[in-house]
Amino acid sequence: MEMLIFEVGMALALITLTGLLSAKLRFSVIPFYILIGMAVGPHAPHFWIIDLRFIESSSFIEFMGRLGILFLLFYLGLEFSVARLLKSGKAIIVGGSFYVALNFLSGLLLGWMAELPIKETLVVCGIMTSSSTAIVAKVLVDLKRTANPETEIIMGMIMFDDLFIAVHISILTGLILSGATSFWGVVLISLTALAFIVVFLFVGRKIIKYIDLALNIKSSELFLLMIMTLLFLVAGFSETLHVAEAIGALMIGLVLGESRHVKRIEQHVLPFRDFFGALFFFSFGLTIEPASLGGAIGMTLIAVVLTIIGNIGAGMIAGRISGITPKASLNVGFTLVSRGEFSIIMANIGKAGGLMASIQSFAVLYVLILAVLGPLLTKESKWIYYSFERLRKRLSRSKE
Repeated sequence: MEMLIFEVGMALALITLTGLLSAKLRFSVIPFYILIGMAVGPHAPHFWIIDLRFIESSSFIEFMGRLGILFLLFYLGLEFSVARLLKSGKAIIVGGSFYVALNFLSGLLLGWMAELPIKETLVVCGIMTSSSTAIVAKVLVDLKRTANPETEIIMGMIMFDDLFIAVHISILTGLILSGATSFWGVVLISLTALAFIVVFLFVGRKIIKYIDLALNIKSSELFLLMIMTLLFLVAGFSETLHVAEAIGALMIGLVLGESRHVKRIEQHVLPFRDFFGALFFFSFGLTIEPASLGGAIGMTLIAVVLTIIGNIGAGMIAGRISGITPKASLNVGFTLVSRGEFSIIMANIGKAGGLMASIQSFAVLYVLILAVLGPLLTKESKWIYYSFERLRKRLSRSKE
């Protein structure tokens, strides 16, 4: 273990360099973190003390990656809060339902085409249904579209998607990781998970005023310790009920999102989210053998096409019902194309459950392609729309 700290230092140096590169290119950093993780690991070269295989530190980096999942989902819950979810109403129910349905059906279609077993198919459905909240939020800010009329619809759809994925992860955890073999055993575990989510949110809203009183302390050290205690206890307890620890983190985040101390909590947690979140994507890349990705190319390309078509359809339907222009509706669909953190969590569930290794390879390629394509399509959505309109008019004139 004498090289542990040095290896972690090298990992952080690689992460920092790729972060600087993505900032210079003004692009989402998530695919860069995954790619640098894939470039090193067990297959990487080593020379003297420069050992990029990360043999001694791999388990420690993996653990820090797990913490990254907790902080990413906890911060996501703080941003949304239960009250905000309830107020979003129409944008969530209408747009979100179409978005989830079209993408989930795309996953079922892909699973059928690839002749995957039911467990693998459900994991693929989750991978394809879960848009990246982190990338979407960053794109909206970078392109200065937060005030656009379609942005409320986008956020409503992604909040609905996140809630659906939380439920889906709970069911998958019961199906894949619980060890239950009978149908009713899986149903019981899944219902337990869903009941935990509902009861936790209900009780959390009732006791938030008492939590606020407990958090009303001046010491930054004690304040942070109390937040960390709540996060880790809830995440750890949820795992004992076969609810993914990430969902427990999301739940406590949603509850604390209604606290009058929420801004202070965000200020304290943000550095942990960024630091451990970077390690999460890097550690995911470390587990991937680049040579194994070739077998998933065909399946991934089909999934990318289905996702883009499904997103455009969902955006158009949601936009039409909400009364926004077709151009803004296309922007809705393109903005939600990016895939990231939830897709990787789904893939990790499949890996932990001993499912087909190709699912992991599929998730890597799928996330990488759409994490790059999503921001590009969003940025050029106006040009794409007007190009399509010009083509449509030419075709209509030629028929006359």
